[in-house]
Amino acid sequence: MENNNYLEVCGLCKSFGNVEVLKGVDFSLGRGEILTIIGSSGSGKTTLLRCLNFLELADGGSISVAGETLFDGEGIKAGKLKEVDLREKRLHFGLVFQSFNLFPQYTVLKNVMLAPKLLKKGSKLELEEKAKKLIDSVGLSDKLNAYPYQLSGGQQQRVSIARALALEPDILCFDEPTSALDPELTVEVLRVIKNLKNEGKTMVIVTHEMEFAKSVSDRVIYMRDGVIEAEGTPEEIFDNPENEYLQQFLNSGKAM
Repeated sequence: MENNNYLEVCGLCKSFGNVEVLKGVDFSLGRGEILTIIGSSGSGKTTLLRCLNFLELADGGSISVAGETLFDGEGIKAGKLKEVDLREKRLHFGLVFQSFNLFPQYTVLKNVMLAPKLLKKGSKLELEEKAKKLIDSVGLSDKLNAYPYQLSGGQQQRVSIARALALEPDILCFDEPTSALDPELTVEVLRVIKNLKNEGKTMVIVTHEMEFAKSVSDRVIYMRDGVIEAEGTPEEIFDNPENEYLQQFLNSGKAM
């Protein structure tokens, strides 16, 4: 069934020098589902996201979305992908960084409009109206003309989410979206993500917020040392963990 493999990742490998960071990662995700990835620092979570988004080029394996193969490690051994091809592939994924990465010289509205404008996704009026709707959807319609320095961390992260949505990606990825935020600001960002779930968005989320992962996920992956040690429903991962390393992780306090 297509719904069971909207996103398919098979045998993904990535090394930096002599350090093997991803050691053959396999998983699939249905359309409209949320997958969260948990694990200690250095387990390969962020590298996996960066490979999905083609910010890093994997050394081997394959990535496909909706039946289209975007990356086949065997096919690129002879030569690296061209930048124009990478840009095209990145459009399938939207990435929200933990450090916001907004352009400080642009207003909220211009930050959200910038990428669609550069890619000529519509007239200026069309792009402006779309950007305003996205900004309103994350609860910031009163901040259209504000600059990033005038916003709280939670507001900046919500702008980042609106910006990622502006290119209408197939899959939205989050890399620790709340790690730089105070608890009260974390709540507002997680609320936006839950709203996106209700809208049927397909998402991959790296997070250290275990309660959030438990409440929002369809599937959870626990990574350790570059491999997937455990995978299952939130209940299987959090309530009945069978993997000893997962049990240690959840009990160590590192998960919180």
